[in-house]
Amino acid sequence: MKLVTLAGPPSSGKTSVVLRVAEGLADAGLRVGVIKFDCLSSDDQQRYEKAGIPVKTGLAGGLCPDHFFVANIEQGVQWGRRSGFDLLMVESAGLCNRCSPHIREVLAVCVIDNLSGVHTPRKIGPMLKTADVVVITKGDIVSQAEREVFAFRVRQVNPRAAVLPVNGLTGQGALLLHKHLQGAAETDSLEQVRLRFSMPAALCSYCLGETRIGRDCQIGNVKTMDFS
Repeated sequence: MKLVTLAGPPSSGKTSVVLRVAEGLADAGLRVGVIKFDCLSSDDQQRYEKAGIPVKTGLAGGLCPDHFFVANIEQGVQWGRRSGFDLLMVESAGLCNRCSPHIREVLAVCVIDNLSGVHTPRKIGPMLKTADVVVITKGDIVSQAEREVFAFRVRQVNPRAAVLPVNGLTGQGALLLHKHLQGAAETDSLEQVRLRFSMPAALCSYCLGETRIGRDCQIGNVKTMDFS
């Protein structure tokens, strides 16, 4: 089974892109499944089910969504194998821009939209910087000049990635993405496979449920600013 991770900021159009790509792959005779990782809630399960795509949704709740992703991805791969998928797409929302769910030896796609601003590619971090393919959405509602500047900024951050404009509503551009996904490596298990980027070291009193503010309430890994 081929495995692909797709990650991007909230509302960048990840689900629309996955749906468009899945339609084309299904037309080519491939059986496609999706795992959706999110934080507190998601309506995307209904969108996938309506499109006839088998889907599992995991909500991190009070946990870091990327840590939750890593704790569950191997079981997700085994679900995909048992289901007989040819391709399993794993959609994950990146929220803090410090983490990256991308995995070594697994095709990594970052979805980012033109409306997020020309400085956004520099702020997204490893989720974009370590991707193999960067999909840029919402190009139909900005000017040609804005599209070119945005794509240039993406290439500055990740010059080795394939940069593809895709319209999640019409599917324009999805064919090129199909080809990248069909070239993804076969994956039977992720046991002992490494992430492409280490997650932030964050073990402080607030990670453990503390809600009070104050120096005396802070223990563990704490970083403070210099306001002198």
